[in-house]
Amino acid sequence: MFVVVGEALVDLVGQRGGRTLVAHPGGSPANVALGLARLGDPVTLMTRLGRDAFGDMVTEHLQTSGVRIAGGPAEGTSTSLAVATLAAGIASYDFRIDWDIGALEPLPIETRALHTGSLATALPPGNAHVEDLMEREQRRGRVTISYDPNVRPALLGTPEQARPGIERLVALSDVVKVSDEDLRWLYPDREDEDVAREWLGRGPVLVVVTRGGKGVHAVTDDLELRRPATPVDLVDTVGAGDSFTSGLLDGLRRADLIGGARRDALAAIDESTLISILDEASLVAAITCSRPGANPPTRAELEAEQAQRAAAAASVPPVTPRAAPGVTVPSATQGPTQHRT
Repeated sequence: MFVVVGEALVDLVGQRGGRTLVAHPGGSPANVALGLARLGDPVTLMTRLGRDAFGDMVTEHLQTSGVRIAGGPAEGTSTSLAVATLAAGIASYDFRIDWDIGALEPLPIETRALHTGSLATALPPGNAHVEDLMEREQRRGRVTISYDPNVRPALLGTPEQARPGIERLVALSDVVKVSDEDLRWLYPDREDEDVAREWLGRGPVLVVVTRGGKGVHAVTDDLELRRPATPVDLVDTVGAGDSFTSGLLDGLRRADLIGGARRDALAAIDESTLISILDEASLVAAITCSRPGANPPTRAELEAEQAQRAAAAASVPPVTPRAAPGVTVPSATQGPTQHRT
């Protein structure tokens, strides 16, 4: 089972210059939990919701897809809001957040992975409780710990102020997913690849950098991989990174690479397995980008998209090579041309 710890809120989404806002359940950790549940993974979300209409909306949205929500609505508080303004499909956010989750109990014995990040690990007073949980679970060594900083500059002060806390949490994690946009804000004078390698040396066994239209970069002690972006007809990017995280964690589970006892196996992941996991996670994110809001695909939708793309690729006729003047191109039955040196 996965346990996700972090904010669940309502995204109020509007086009730049428009006057209408549409409410969508969201919050980065909640989106990850939703994505995992829709892919068929058992998942519990530990969060804080208000006893209000927005809280009811979020609860129904998550539970309908199979997410178990730990704890009930909190008295005397309102469900957090994020006003997302879209320009050319790209979202920018203004937050109204209440994050006072309180002390967190040890994870259930059946838990194999803990994921957290975003505002839950950045905003007091709740961030201290989340970090304490990560420290305790790292010492116990039973679960895989996954972390996505999902930086929100408007809430974090300066990069110099934000870096120490983020680097502490990186050191507590086994898997870190981060966007190139986050890294540019945190380390404006450094290359993504350099930071990913440094973070790997702090403790994780897998660091994945998502780069939007430029694809994905992943590093382990033995591998450094770059995968192209998955083509998509973009509607908006809301929840895209969270959907990638869901796909990544789901892929690691299906490869039997989560749980404290599998940490060495995760560290030694082979190239073909990692490529397959990254490509599927990218497709999960691409499907989310093809429709409004943080609306990740179900397992059935993912498999249907995979089948459709495979059929389209199979229908493309092979390209016959054209020879340069004076060069003989071998036929398919001739075998390779032998060259003398």
